[in-house]
Amino acid sequence: MVRVPRWPGWRQAATASLLVTASPLVAAYNLDPNSTESVTTIAKQMAEDMLSWYNGDKPGGTPGLLPDPYYWWEAGAMMGALIDYWYYTKDDSYNNLITKGLLFQVGDTNDYMPRNQTLTEGNDDQGFWGLSVMSAAEYNFPNPPADKPQWLGLAQAVFNTQAARWDTKHCNGGLRWQIFSWNNGYDYKNSISQACFFALGARLALYTGNQSYADWAVKTWDWMVGVDFIDKYWRVLDGAHTGPNCTDITPYQFTYNAGGFILGAAAMYNYTEDPVWKDRLDNLVEGTKVFFTGPNNDIMTEVACEPVDRCNLDQQSFKAYLSRWLAAITKWAPHTYEVVMPYLRASAVAAAKQCTGGKNGRLCGLKWTTDEFDNNTGVGQQMAAMEVTLSCIIKDRGPPVTNDKGGTSKGNPGSGGSDVGRNNPKGPSFKAITAGDTAGAAILTVVVLLGMMAGMVWIFLDETSDKTPMQQVRSFHNLTAAQIAAVAAGGGGAAAFWKRRGEDYDEKTGATVGSISERSSRSSAENNMMIETAPVRIGEVRNQGASNPRRLSNMPLGWPRNPSVRASSTFESGHVRPISGTDLDGTRPSSGTGSSDLIPKRPRATVRRR
Repeated sequence: MVRVPRWPGWRQAATASLLVTASPLVAAYNLDPNSTESVTTIAKQMAEDMLSWYNGDKPGGTPGLLPDPYYWWEAGAMMGALIDYWYYTKDDSYNNLITKGLLFQVGDTNDYMPRNQTLTEGNDDQGFWGLSVMSAAEYNFPNPPADKPQWLGLAQAVFNTQAARWDTKHCNGGLRWQIFSWNNGYDYKNSISQACFFALGARLALYTGNQSYADWAVKTWDWMVGVDFIDKYWRVLDGAHTGPNCTDITPYQFTYNAGGFILGAAAMYNYTEDPVWKDRLDNLVEGTKVFFTGPNNDIMTEVACEPVDRCNLDQQSFKAYLSRWLAAITKWAPHTYEVVMPYLRASAVAAAKQCTGGKNGRLCGLKWTTDEFDNNTGVGQQMAAMEVTLSCIIKDRGPPVTNDKGGTSKGNPGSGGSDVGRNNPKGPSFKAITAGDTAGAAILTVVVLLGMMAGMVWIFLDETSDKTPMQQVRSFHNLTAAQIAAVAAGGGGAAAFWKRRGEDYDEKTGATVGSISERSSRSSAENNMMIETAPVRIGEVRNQGASNPRRLSNMPLGWPRNPSVRASSTFESGHVRPISGTDLDGTRPSSGTGSSDLIPKRPRATVRRR
């Protein structure tokens, strides 16, 4: 047991005040971008904090899903960030979590089209999961069990399903934003969907040596330039709608759009060694300087939304992908290292410096251009800070592998065939109904009907009556038959009678319906007078006579001396017991891309997850 010294009160208060005042300074990261130890130590804490939002590895959680309000795609991107974390740090603490998450979300046909995501899944969403498993193959991340789909095969399945969705009927090509035709945004073709497809094709060509993947990458690039999504200034613009033939271009630039094409261009340059791809890569990298601001124009900024505080939940993670991909291209195009690393190092130091938020004093915010925490935390902010921090030591890490150079992941070139070209979600599958199913349904129906009849009889029984249950049933039957006969015989006469009195008659219910003015003329005072002057006999109730004595109380028999009855009361000891499972105040504790206001918003699912 640790004993605490009993200091005088003023010293204790002064010490506590000093600790509280100094705690943000103690918790702030002082990153040395040239020190592997500094980078890995800080990245480890950033990864731990990022996973504080994830419960897929906890009891009751779903592997590979982030909680609301995060969309499914960002969980796939986070798995890619954790693969990067393992690649840079060699820390395998999260390897089991990564493998479970990546495999749990593959869907019925092992191509990242799970049924629980049909309300929101777009080509870009599926693409991010494909890019993550492609990284697992390139970095030789430990392979799944032999009876499970493999990293390379999963990446190929994603590519195959997307290639079949290439739409030449509108805008002469390109992928739509949404996969399913009835989702909001199906009429929009966005750059990030093309970027994921382009980068995945280029990386598959480099890994497998299959030229067909490279051909698709060339087709995607040519289409992007043809519709001016990549313009003459090497800006990668967000996208356009199919209605006006993709001419209403949304002019905003986001970091991940540029980063995806930079990544694919570097892979194509390494694969082809063609100077055309080197020129394209260099111009795109030059174009990314628009995303670096701050005193020295070297700190990464999401310029389309960050300066005006309009970044939505998705956009808060975009800097993670530009950081990830700028570092990755230095392995495929080494001449870019001296160009991009000064920007990545400066951004990493700035990002780490403002990570002073949260109860632990080290959560990261969105803005890196100031030294102050901006009170904006989340998975995306943590992922971005971790990725840019890890990028500082890319030079000390090995190159991505290929089939011919150390790769161990097994491919499946024909995978994803069941979903090729599909743009409507699959419905639930049901097994054929057997004779046993029919018999069981009949028996269950009889049981339910008998139970309902028994319940009705029990409801109509009067527990205070001296008659036996059978006598009460017979009386009820006789009374009902008599009432039906009376209504049938006298309905017409009653109608005529009330007609003569000038009142309406409801033939459906047999009740009189006076006019509005007539009903209004009857004062409440008259009604009260009639009630008050009515004779009252103490100890008797209506319809009670000498031949039909009744109990004076309708409380349960044995009240109040029956303990079992008293225990069931809502009122005990002068207070009200709350109803179980209901809050007294009626409350309970508390996924798209592009500009939050000026381009289509991602639809929200009404039924969230499995």
